[in-house]
Amino acid sequence: MEAKSRRQRSKVLPLLPLRGMLVFPYMVVHLDVGREKSIAAVEAALEREDRLVALVAQRDVKLDQPGHDDLYQVGTIAEVKQMLRLPGGTIRVLVEGFRRARLQRFLPGEAYCLAEVAEVPEPGSRGPQVEALMRTAVQLFESYTRLGKRVPAETLMSIVSVEEPGRLADTLAAHLTLKVEDKQAILEATGVGRRLEAVIELLQRELEILELERKISTRVRKQMERTQREYYLREQLKAIHKELGERDDKGDEAQDYRARIAKSGMTPEAQEKALRELERLEKMPPMSAEGVVTRTYLDWLLALPWAAETVDQLDIDKAEGILHEDHYGLDKVKERILEYLAVRRLVERMKGPILCLVGPPGVGKTSLAKSIARSLDRKFVRISLGGVRDEAEIRGHRRTYVGALPGRIIQGMRQASSRNPVFLMDEIDKMSADFRGDPASALLEVLDPEQNSAFSDHYVEAAFDLSKVLFITTANTLYNIPRPLLDRMETIIIPGYTEEEKLEIGRRHILPKLLTEHGLKPSQLRISAGGIRGIIRAYTRESGVRNLERELAAICRKAAVDVVRGKHSQVRVGAHNLVQYLGAPRYRTGEAEDDNEVGVAMGVAVTEAGGEIMPIEAALMNGKGTLMLTGKLGEVMRESAQAGFSYIRSRQAALGIEAGFHERLDIHVHIPEGAIPKDGPSAGITMATAVVSALTKRPVRRDVAMTGEITLRGQVLPIGGMKEKVLAAHRAGIKTVVLPEANRKDLEEIPMNVRRKLEFVMVGHMDDVLRTALVGGLDAVDPALLPLPVEPQQPRLHVN
Repeated sequence: MEAKSRRQRSKVLPLLPLRGMLVFPYMVVHLDVGREKSIAAVEAALEREDRLVALVAQRDVKLDQPGHDDLYQVGTIAEVKQMLRLPGGTIRVLVEGFRRARLQRFLPGEAYCLAEVAEVPEPGSRGPQVEALMRTAVQLFESYTRLGKRVPAETLMSIVSVEEPGRLADTLAAHLTLKVEDKQAILEATGVGRRLEAVIELLQRELEILELERKISTRVRKQMERTQREYYLREQLKAIHKELGERDDKGDEAQDYRARIAKSGMTPEAQEKALRELERLEKMPPMSAEGVVTRTYLDWLLALPWAAETVDQLDIDKAEGILHEDHYGLDKVKERILEYLAVRRLVERMKGPILCLVGPPGVGKTSLAKSIARSLDRKFVRISLGGVRDEAEIRGHRRTYVGALPGRIIQGMRQASSRNPVFLMDEIDKMSADFRGDPASALLEVLDPEQNSAFSDHYVEAAFDLSKVLFITTANTLYNIPRPLLDRMETIIIPGYTEEEKLEIGRRHILPKLLTEHGLKPSQLRISAGGIRGIIRAYTRESGVRNLERELAAICRKAAVDVVRGKHSQVRVGAHNLVQYLGAPRYRTGEAEDDNEVGVAMGVAVTEAGGEIMPIEAALMNGKGTLMLTGKLGEVMRESAQAGFSYIRSRQAALGIEAGFHERLDIHVHIPEGAIPKDGPSAGITMATAVVSALTKRPVRRDVAMTGEITLRGQVLPIGGMKEKVLAAHRAGIKTVVLPEANRKDLEEIPMNVRRKLEFVMVGHMDDVLRTALVGGLDAVDPALLPLPVEPQQPRLHVN
């Protein structure tokens, strides 16, 4: 009892801090000591009679001079058995753990540190529960030894023979590959049961890790064995072919395919499918029909631009210069492309827009898409959707069909060799559907920025990313495009060119191109601006410039004949000699009337060829009050004439018209060029003005043209196509144009040179129209006869 109490008393021992390890009681361990204070502590322990030293683990292994808070509070009292000096100033010490000890006080010193430690008594109780824990721990350690093969058999036998539960737990923990924190937790556990439970928990965790390592190792070994076996068999097959004097084309082909698949940048899904098909190909006879199909499929997969893309040209000024160089006008489209470039410069990854260019034929929709590709420095792909009826044209055919191919989208991507081209889908409004499906529905996925990042083609059977493609579609009208498809596109309307725009396009773009194509020098053929304007007015009637190009080409051919024959060294063409080269004029351009006439008002309309003036005639005859409308008018135009007639009847007293005229006079309203269909409400005020002029016998000013919709109350409503209508009036020699007040905002669309030459009268009521259009206006009418207040006259707008 006396010895026991003496061992439990505190002791002051040299302190040896341990880095990255600790020592359990009863363990004999070699320690390599390199720090000066640690070497001094070992030497001090050797000078003691009992040769004891305190071993305590550091919390942070990077510290060279640990303090009290940097050490764990439980360590081991050990006896220094042997010391050996090594080269480099370090020593190797053999120590044997003696007993657990708790750090009471840290005594720093200059030579070495001392520690006041108190021994932790070892409980000696041993019951059935402790016995069961001991057996469990030994069984788990045997399994650990069998799986890990890290512990020699002799060590296992010595551990099995340990009968003290505390010593067994310490011995097992010392032989496990554990973190210092886990071993320290076992060292600090005072109760034998708790210590054994901690060891068992750590053994179970290590066994799970070892089991996983074994499974992984087995799987890797099997894979390596299979790979080595395949390699060995292939080498044998090559040797056999070599001995027979044959070439192993199939093996070379498979290796080539594998190398190309690895370099293609495919998605993991596509790569897995390609390798699976390649494995099937290797098992097929070389000349089998199925092998040919598989090779074609692999070639298609490898030809697609999975990762290849071009670098965008993000210089906005340069792109703008290219767009202006290629096309005159079309400001809205150019502005949209420059906006896309600006955002693309600020955002590294953005979805490509889906643009739909809508306009009449010949306005340059297709050539504009090529210019967009050139300004972005991207590849350009065009497919025509006119007459497409089969859904497989878009999504491709299943490979089960003979002669199956991918759809036009995938074919276009292969042609582009880039995953970010400008992709033009021409004539999207010309598609139709039949029993083979609806191609417009198949395009919903392609033209949806939220879905086309994983476009699925029936032939490829792997998702392909179309999100970086700039899709541009073209159409002549919006009516034939399905609403869901139209909703996914950003529509940009391209109206027909005005006469001024056609003139500039002819001078700047068409004529230089034609001179080059016909081998003529600019000095050999000169066509004046008046000559081009004469061609536009008298020889073409279109919204685009295709016929203008044809007529100019005809002049170039005739000029080439004259130059080759030596008749002229320089050919000059102007408005005066167009007949000599193009024959008699084909079309008559509308012109203003020569005199002010009763019952004739000048309207303006929009046609496919642009704006046209439209004289409207009204004549009175004795009859029963019938209103006759002729000139192949549409239903809306007829209703507009009826509304104007009702307005006149309601205002007959104010307008100075005899009462009862609608019962004894027939009114005939006619619009010339009766073979041409006409419709729309914008001729309402013009027809009403012509009828009022006929009834009041007041002539209409010949230099006034008008457009606007009329209501029963005489209100003038806004109209569309104002730019084309104003330009037609200007071309015909009109001086004053009457427009609805609500269209004042649209005046900005009219070129400044035209605005300077015209006077615009903005009206809100029919009375204002009559004041401007009729000679003398409404001043002769007695205000007392007006059933409604006279609307104040709107100010005239004149641009100086």
